[in-house]
Amino acid sequence: MTNRRELLCDTVISVLAAEGGRGLTHRAVDRAAGVPEGTAKNYFPTREALLQAAAGRMTDLHAEAVARLAATTPEDISPADVAELYPALLRRAVADDPTRMLAMVELYLEAVRRPGVRAALGRMVVANAEAGAHLHRAAGLPSTARDAGLLDAYFLGVAVSLLALPADALHATGLDDPYALGLGLFTAAVPAPDRPGHRAEAG
Repeated sequence: MTNRRELLCDTVISVLAAEGGRGLTHRAVDRAAGVPEGTAKNYFPTREALLQAAAGRMTDLHAEAVARLAATTPEDISPADVAELYPALLRRAVADDPTRMLAMVELYLEAVRRPGVRAALGRMVVANAEAGAHLHRAAGLPSTARDAGLLDAYFLGVAVSLLALPADALHATGLDDPYALGLGLFTAAVPAPDRPGHRAEAG
């Protein structure tokens, strides 16, 4: 069952996604969470604390998702199986529910000028990269945190383009096939299993 702190963190993410950084206030979080006015401020006294809470919550949610995936991953998982995850992740991040991706973009923008948010975002990125590399190695890929971090950075850039650009621009630039993009991101960033240190060209 979600406790109040988690509820508020989830609500910060939702408000960030819906209203952008400028719309993130303690009052907006209280209203969206359906809690008495002043509740969010009691838990997170400053706006920067709200932003750090969002980064921490997204790190926790990602870790939970990776743990569930690891628990259900067959021992004979192949690199191709792992590669297939990324088109699905891209579809989920852009088409199914873009809330976390939109909040992530807002966190990156806030981190440029807010050292505390930058530090929280850095912890999130490192944790995500380490978890991704662990999953890749389970499939026999010689992946490092750098490879997984690069893949995450590619993923973020492509997801932002898919969310922000009109359909005709995506078509003109060849970015209108999320499935191919997901596979391309994977092969661009992750070394092939038979050639450690060599990066396959994007498909």
